[in-house]
Amino acid sequence: MANGLRAYIDSIMARDPAPRSRMEVLLYPGVWAFGYHRIAHRLFRMRLFFLARWVNHWSRFVTAIDIHPGAKIGRHLFIDHGFSVIGETATIGDNVTIYQNVTLGGTNPADGVPGKRHPTIEDDVIIGSGAQILGPITVGKGARIGANAVVTKDVQPGAVMVGIPAKPTLMNAEDKPEGFVPYGTPCSEMFDPSTQKLELMRCELEAMHKQIDALIAERDGDDENRQESDCA
Repeated sequence: MANGLRAYIDSIMARDPAPRSRMEVLLYPGVWAFGYHRIAHRLFRMRLFFLARWVNHWSRFVTAIDIHPGAKIGRHLFIDHGFSVIGETATIGDNVTIYQNVTLGGTNPADGVPGKRHPTIEDDVIIGSGAQILGPITVGKGARIGANAVVTKDVQPGAVMVGIPAKPTLMNAEDKPEGFVPYGTPCSEMFDPSTQKLELMRCELEAMHKQIDALIAERDGDDENRQESDCA
Protein backbone atom coordinates (compact mmCIF):
# COMPACT_ATOMS: atom_id res chain seq x y z
CA MET A 1 0.00 0.00 0.00
CA ALA A 2 2.84 2.39 0.85
CA ASN A 3 4.50 1.68 -2.51
CA GLY A 4 1.21 2.33 -4.29
CA LEU A 5 0.75 5.67 -2.51
CA ARG A 6 4.35 6.66 -3.27
CA ALA A 7 3.83 5.82 -6.96
CA TYR A 8 0.63 7.87 -7.00
CA ILE A 9 2.31 10.89 -5.42
CA ASP A 10 5.27 10.59 -7.80
CA SER A 11 2.87 10.54 -10.76
CA ILE A 12 1.41 13.85 -9.55
CA MET A 13 4.85 15.41 -9.06
CA ALA A 14 5.70 14.40 -12.62
CA ARG A 15 2.71 16.42 -13.84
CA ASP A 16 2.87 19.39 -11.44
CA PRO A 17 6.04 21.49 -10.91
CA ALA A 18 4.65 23.22 -7.78
CA PRO A 19 5.25 20.70 -4.93
CA ARG A 20 8.66 20.61 -3.24
CA SER A 21 8.09 17.30 -1.47
CA ARG A 22 5.80 14.28 -1.33
CA MET A 23 4.40 15.50 1.99
CA GLU A 24 3.17 18.66 0.27
CA VAL A 25 1.26 16.60 -2.29
CA LEU A 26 -0.60 14.88 0.55
CA LEU A 27 -2.29 18.22 1.25
CA TYR A 28 -3.77 18.46 -2.25
CA PRO A 29 -7.60 18.38 -2.23
CA GLY A 30 -7.56 16.19 -5.34
CA VAL A 31 -5.58 13.53 -3.49
CA TRP A 32 -8.04 13.52 -0.59
CA ALA A 33 -11.04 13.47 -2.95
CA PHE A 34 -9.56 10.48 -4.79
CA GLY A 35 -8.96 8.67 -1.50
CA TYR A 36 -12.46 9.36 -0.20
CA HIS A 37 -13.89 8.16 -3.52
CA ARG A 38 -12.14 4.82 -3.13
CA ILE A 39 -14.02 4.35 0.15
CA ALA A 40 -17.34 5.63 -1.21
CA HIS A 41 -17.11 3.50 -4.35
CA ARG A 42 -16.46 0.36 -2.33
CA LEU A 43 -19.53 1.11 -0.17
CA PHE A 44 -21.54 1.80 -3.33
CA ARG A 45 -20.61 -1.59 -4.79
CA MET A 46 -21.70 -3.19 -1.51
CA ARG A 47 -25.06 -1.43 -2.03
CA LEU A 48 -24.57 0.63 1.11
CA PHE A 49 -25.81 3.65 -0.77
CA PHE A 50 -26.51 5.91 2.19
CA LEU A 51 -23.03 5.42 3.65
CA ALA A 52 -21.49 5.91 0.22
CA ARG A 53 -23.36 9.18 -0.16
CA TRP A 54 -22.36 10.26 3.31
CA VAL A 55 -18.66 9.79 2.46
CA ASN A 56 -19.27 11.59 -0.84
CA HIS A 57 -20.89 14.58 0.88
CA TRP A 58 -18.10 14.80 3.45
CA SER A 59 -15.52 14.66 0.68
CA ARG A 60 -17.27 17.43 -1.21
CA PHE A 61 -17.41 19.55 1.95
CA VAL A 62 -13.68 19.29 2.69
CA THR A 63 -12.29 19.23 -0.87
CA ALA A 64 -14.83 21.13 -3.05
CA ILE A 65 -14.71 18.18 -5.46
CA ASP A 66 -17.88 16.17 -6.12
CA ILE A 67 -17.27 12.61 -7.33
CA HIS A 68 -20.35 10.41 -7.35
CA PRO A 69 -19.72 7.11 -5.51
CA GLY A 70 -20.78 5.17 -8.61
CA ALA A 71 -18.09 6.64 -10.87
CA LYS A 72 -15.40 4.17 -11.96
CA ILE A 73 -11.89 5.60 -11.74
CA GLY A 74 -8.58 3.99 -12.65
CA ARG A 75 -5.09 4.56 -11.28
CA HIS A 76 -3.31 7.88 -10.66
CA LEU A 77 -6.11 10.37 -11.27
CA PHE A 78 -4.83 13.91 -10.69
CA ILE A 79 -7.43 16.64 -10.05
CA ASP A 80 -5.52 19.91 -9.79
CA HIS A 81 -7.05 22.58 -7.50
CA GLY A 82 -10.54 21.08 -7.58
CA PHE A 83 -14.08 22.51 -7.90
CA SER A 84 -14.89 19.73 -10.36
CA VAL A 85 -17.88 17.38 -10.75
CA ILE A 86 -17.79 13.75 -11.90
CA GLY A 87 -21.12 12.02 -12.50
CA GLU A 88 -22.40 8.60 -11.46
CA THR A 89 -21.85 6.64 -14.68
CA ALA A 90 -18.56 8.30 -15.62
CA THR A 91 -15.61 6.02 -16.30
CA ILE A 92 -12.05 7.33 -16.03
CA GLY A 93 -8.93 5.42 -17.07
CA ASP A 94 -5.36 5.58 -15.78
CA ASN A 95 -3.13 8.66 -15.50
CA VAL A 96 -5.88 11.16 -16.31
CA THR A 97 -5.28 14.82 -15.43
CA ILE A 98 -8.20 17.15 -14.69
CA TYR A 99 -7.73 20.86 -14.00
CA GLN A 100 -10.13 23.06 -12.03
CA ASN A 101 -13.84 23.61 -12.70
CA VAL A 102 -14.30 20.61 -14.98
CA THR A 103 -17.62 18.79 -15.32
CA LEU A 104 -18.06 15.23 -16.53
CA GLY A 105 -21.80 15.65 -16.84
CA GLY A 106 -24.79 13.64 -17.91
CA THR A 107 -27.50 13.88 -20.53
CA ASN A 108 -30.74 12.08 -21.20
CA PRO A 109 -29.94 8.33 -20.97
CA ALA A 110 -32.19 7.76 -23.99
CA ASP A 111 -29.53 9.53 -26.09
CA GLY A 112 -26.94 6.79 -25.58
CA VAL A 113 -26.34 3.43 -23.93
CA PRO A 114 -29.20 2.65 -21.53
CA GLY A 115 -28.18 3.70 -18.03
CA LYS A 116 -25.00 5.39 -19.26
CA ARG A 117 -25.36 9.17 -18.89
CA HIS A 118 -21.79 10.34 -18.38
CA PRO A 119 -18.53 10.25 -20.37
CA THR A 120 -15.85 7.61 -20.62
CA ILE A 121 -12.36 9.12 -20.35
CA GLU A 122 -9.60 6.79 -21.53
CA ASP A 123 -5.99 6.65 -20.31
CA ASP A 124 -3.61 9.64 -20.34
CA VAL A 125 -6.25 12.25 -21.18
CA ILE A 126 -5.67 15.87 -20.10
CA ILE A 127 -8.72 18.09 -19.47
CA GLY A 128 -8.13 21.85 -19.25
CA SER A 129 -9.80 24.12 -16.71
CA GLY A 130 -13.47 24.92 -17.18
CA ALA A 131 -14.05 22.19 -19.76
CA GLN A 132 -17.45 20.51 -19.91
CA ILE A 133 -17.64 16.94 -21.22
CA LEU A 134 -21.27 15.94 -21.49
CA GLY A 135 -23.14 12.74 -22.23
CA PRO A 136 -22.25 9.07 -22.79
CA ILE A 137 -19.36 9.86 -25.13
CA THR A 138 -15.80 8.53 -25.24
CA VAL A 139 -12.67 10.68 -25.06
CA GLY A 140 -9.93 8.59 -26.64
CA LYS A 141 -6.56 7.74 -25.13
CA GLY A 142 -4.09 10.61 -24.95
CA ALA A 143 -6.59 13.25 -26.08
CA ARG A 144 -6.30 16.82 -24.77
CA ILE A 145 -9.34 18.97 -24.04
CA GLY A 146 -8.72 22.72 -24.05
CA ALA A 147 -9.81 25.16 -21.38
CA ASN A 148 -13.54 26.01 -21.43
CA ALA A 149 -14.19 23.58 -24.28
CA VAL A 150 -17.63 21.96 -24.44
CA VAL A 151 -17.42 18.39 -25.71
CA THR A 152 -20.61 16.55 -26.70
CA LYS A 153 -19.27 14.08 -29.30
CA ASP A 154 -16.71 11.29 -29.25
CA VAL A 155 -13.06 12.40 -29.33
CA GLN A 156 -10.48 10.42 -31.27
CA PRO A 157 -7.34 9.19 -29.47
CA GLY A 158 -4.63 11.85 -29.40
CA ALA A 159 -6.90 14.66 -30.61
CA VAL A 160 -6.63 18.24 -29.32
CA MET A 161 -10.10 19.76 -28.82
CA VAL A 162 -10.83 23.48 -28.39
CA GLY A 163 -13.87 25.75 -28.62
CA ILE A 164 -17.63 25.72 -28.07
CA PRO A 165 -18.68 23.27 -29.36
CA ALA A 166 -15.27 21.61 -29.22
CA LYS A 167 -13.56 20.86 -32.51
CA PRO A 168 -10.18 19.26 -33.22
CA THR A 169 -7.37 21.70 -33.92
CA LEU A 170 -4.67 20.92 -36.45
CA MET A 171 -1.02 20.68 -35.42
CA ASN A 172 2.09 20.09 -37.46
CA ALA A 173 3.56 16.68 -36.75
CA GLU A 174 6.94 18.21 -35.92
CA ASP A 175 5.28 20.53 -33.37
CA LYS A 176 3.55 17.74 -31.46
CA PRO A 177 5.10 17.64 -27.97
CA GLU A 178 6.32 14.47 -26.34
CA GLY A 179 5.27 13.47 -22.85
CA PHE A 180 2.96 15.37 -20.52
CA VAL A 181 1.67 18.76 -21.68
CA PRO A 182 0.49 21.06 -18.86
CA TYR A 183 -3.05 22.33 -19.50
CA GLY A 184 -3.26 20.13 -22.56
CA THR A 185 -3.49 22.56 -25.47
CA PRO A 186 -0.31 23.93 -27.03
CA CYS A 187 -0.28 25.75 -30.37
CA SER A 188 3.23 26.72 -31.40
CA GLU A 189 4.22 26.54 -27.74
CA MET A 190 2.64 25.68 -24.36
CA PHE A 191 0.38 28.21 -22.71
CA ASP A 192 -1.89 28.72 -19.73
CA PRO A 193 -5.64 28.03 -20.14
CA SER A 194 -6.54 31.43 -18.72
CA THR A 195 -5.02 33.05 -21.83
CA GLN A 196 -5.93 30.34 -24.32
CA LYS A 197 -8.13 32.42 -26.63
CA LEU A 198 -5.53 35.18 -26.78
CA GLU A 199 -2.76 32.69 -27.53
CA LEU A 200 -4.79 30.98 -30.27
CA MET A 201 -5.43 34.36 -31.90
CA ARG A 202 -1.73 35.16 -31.63
CA CYS A 203 -0.86 31.91 -33.36
CA GLU A 204 -3.34 32.66 -36.14
CA LEU A 205 -1.88 36.15 -36.57
CA GLU A 206 1.62 34.73 -36.80
CA ALA A 207 0.47 32.34 -39.52
CA MET A 208 -1.17 35.24 -41.41
CA HIS A 209 2.01 37.34 -41.13
CA LYS A 210 4.01 34.48 -42.61
CA GLN A 211 1.57 34.18 -45.50
CA ILE A 212 1.72 37.95 -46.12
CA ASP A 213 5.55 37.91 -46.07
CA ALA A 214 5.54 35.04 -48.55
CA LEU A 215 3.16 36.92 -50.88
CA ILE A 216 5.28 40.09 -50.65
CA ALA A 217 8.44 38.11 -51.42
CA GLU A 218 6.70 36.48 -54.37
CA ARG A 219 5.54 39.87 -55.67
CA ASP A 220 9.02 41.38 -55.31
CA GLY A 221 10.48 38.44 -57.16
CA ASP A 222 8.02 38.90 -60.01
CA ASP A 223 8.88 42.64 -60.20
CA GLU A 224 12.61 41.88 -60.43
CA ASN A 225 12.03 39.31 -63.15
CA ARG A 226 9.89 41.82 -65.08
CA GLN A 227 12.56 44.54 -64.81
CA GLU A 228 15.26 42.13 -66.05
CA SER A 229 13.03 41.18 -68.96
CA ASP A 230 12.48 44.84 -69.86
CA CYS A 231 16.23 45.55 -69.76
CA ALA A 232 16.90 42.62 -72.06
